[in-house]
Amino acid sequence: MAKNSNSSKKIKTVDIIEHGKKLESILKLSQGLREKDRRIPMSYNDFLFIANIKPENVFRNIFQLFYDMVHYYIPEAEDDFPVNDESVGFLAYDTSDLLENDVDEPFFADRVFANRFMNLAKGFRRGIQNNHIYFFEGPPGSGKSTFLNNLLVKLEEYTKTSEGRLFGVYWKIDMSRLRKGFVINNTIAENIEVDEENEKNNMLMFSCPNNDHPILMIPRELRQDLLKELLLDKDLYEKIASSKEYEWVFKDYPCPICSSIYNQLIDLLEDPAEVFNMIYVRRVEFNRQFGKGISVWNPGDEGMRGLIKNENLQRYLNELFRGDEIRFIHSDLAYTNNGVYALMDIKDNNVKRLVNLHGVISDGVHKVDHIEEKVTSLFMGLLNSEDRKHFENIRSFQDRIISVNIPYVLDYETEQKIYENKFGKNINKLFLPHVFENFAKIIVSSRLNLNNDALQSWINNKALYSNFTDDDLLLLRMELYRGNVPEWLNEDDTKRFSKSVRKKILYQSQSDGQNGFSGRQSLSVFNDFISKFSERDELITMGNVAEYFKNLPEKFATIIPKGFIESLFKLYEITILNEVKEAIFHVNEPQIIETISDYLFALNFELGETVHSSYTNNEINITEEWLKDVEQYLFDEEITSHEIDINRRAIHKEYIARTLAQDIKIKKMNIADTEQFLRLFKKYGENLKKHALEPYLANNNFRRALSEYRTENFNSYDSNLKNDIKYMLKSMQKKFGYSIDGALTVVLHVVENNLNDVYKNT
Repeated sequence: MAKNSNSSKKIKTVDIIEHGKKLESILKLSQGLREKDRRIPMSYNDFLFIANIKPENVFRNIFQLFYDMVHYYIPEAEDDFPVNDESVGFLAYDTSDLLENDVDEPFFADRVFANRFMNLAKGFRRGIQNNHIYFFEGPPGSGKSTFLNNLLVKLEEYTKTSEGRLFGVYWKIDMSRLRKGFVINNTIAENIEVDEENEKNNMLMFSCPNNDHPILMIPRELRQDLLKELLLDKDLYEKIASSKEYEWVFKDYPCPICSSIYNQLIDLLEDPAEVFNMIYVRRVEFNRQFGKGISVWNPGDEGMRGLIKNENLQRYLNELFRGDEIRFIHSDLAYTNNGVYALMDIKDNNVKRLVNLHGVISDGVHKVDHIEEKVTSLFMGLLNSEDRKHFENIRSFQDRIISVNIPYVLDYETEQKIYENKFGKNINKLFLPHVFENFAKIIVSSRLNLNNDALQSWINNKALYSNFTDDDLLLLRMELYRGNVPEWLNEDDTKRFSKSVRKKILYQSQSDGQNGFSGRQSLSVFNDFISKFSERDELITMGNVAEYFKNLPEKFATIIPKGFIESLFKLYEITILNEVKEAIFHVNEPQIIETISDYLFALNFELGETVHSSYTNNEINITEEWLKDVEQYLFDEEITSHEIDINRRAIHKEYIARTLAQDIKIKKMNIADTEQFLRLFKKYGENLKKHALEPYLANNNFRRALSEYRTENFNSYDSNLKNDIKYMLKSMQKKFGYSIDGALTVVLHVVENNLNDVYKNT
């Protein structure tokens, strides 16, 4: 027992030691965090030194900071949407780091909205942003609140990084320098910062409540000369001195508090250098929780703009400067000067706040008691269209409002991301390929207006694309909104897809996404759908999707465009038919190369001749039947004999003039590498693939073998047939991402419904 008792004591001692080590490491971590987060003031000279090294990071206001923040999280994007080498700036921005990652509730921006938002940010950099309020306007359930909350979270995080520093004025007034023997009165000095490490200096320290940028402490008439001397990069100086975005550096002035303190110190000290020895620089703190740098107002929040005083500091300043010339008063807007003031929905109390902000937004100044306070804030808000009534009759306010439309999601891939975020990344594995995507397309279709003049005037003959899009061209618009110009567009329409046409289509997208399934409704519908079909052993099919939407309540069913689901179902069947054809198609490349080589050689001779091909050494008996056997895979079906002759002569002419004369004789190319040959090879292969299923569909054993694939009876079938089926199913998995069960389901569907007969011309 004694031995056990000693052992127990040892264990306890070890536990205490380990606990002590953990406590010590926690304390060290805490100290490290404190050091990291300290906003240690620097002298004005040190500030100028940093400004010389990184002027573009130092000389920026809230609008430039916002622009830099956006581009900190969103990388530069390339335009993968150019047509005919003409770009409309519809870029593929990746907004995930700004709006999705490391936030409580991600916001998924489609390409249409991402470009609208980035265009807004670019305007901030150009310096055309002052005296406006920016509304993100959209229907209920479009994610406006989530978007703005995430944006403000990332702005606050950015200001804590070295790249996101925003500087403000911090006063360290040496009272012993002003009045010898001046001693701090403990009663007066409550809540006043004092330099405890150097009590002899008797420093009075406080931040500018208006977040004044330190450069504003330099008299306006001297700033240009100072920057000219300070900045070694003269090109950069010229940019700052002449561009609109830096106009504030030379025109703005400090707040009334800093101005009056500066003037008092100049009068007492006479030497400006001594005054600037008392002006320090500190990072501006952005803290939404305390309304510093970011102030967010919900409609139900009480409290309006009012006067803010610091009575203790005011008495201290009066006693120090022996007068009351310095009035330490400001409004609550001072906390977000050079920051963000946001209204979450224009309802209830926020209606009054917006009206009260009218003069501030328009003029950039307002009265605090008898003092004029300048406000340079980024004013933002969320707006439902029906709430425009609160300000639309104030005519002078109209040109102060810039609205950015946040629609319901118009990109089916983005819609899928939303489902995956809510229901898990693997939710798509419950579906056969294309079915999950098609569910999202049905939801998105409800958000698109049927009328789009730009699209209708561009596409003259919709019938050409009946195998690729619906009658209203909604599927085409979905692709364009993703930045994808489909390959199935013919050459004439692609050429006519000019810059002006694309601009009109994107402009008219402003009216899309205002109706249809809201974000919340689509999640509810998807959840209901999954609950009905996910518990079965089978993968969810397109038939399940069509069945579900057919039986939707009328309030939902009526918002889906008429005939869209039928068109989508038809396009799905065409898609899987082509996949099955490609999966079963064995490309015998050597045979195709040999056939086309012989055909091109034979065109040099007359019908009835027998020749030996110089490319393959095959003996060819040139007859009309022999030529047509090859041409059935080179020409379109159902063309006339006259059209066959025209095509044949055109091929022969190109062969003689270019392929033989230039590519083979001069460039010494192999015939199989020439442009004409490659074009014919592609056409031949596509037509072979088109008919690849026909022999199998005519074979009853093929159908039976498929239905018995997982049984012992499958082994009784011909080995060639079994190998073809195995090859086809593996190809479906490898090329199109099917599981073995999914591949078998789709192939059986194609065969049992004889889709090759229904869509034999696809």
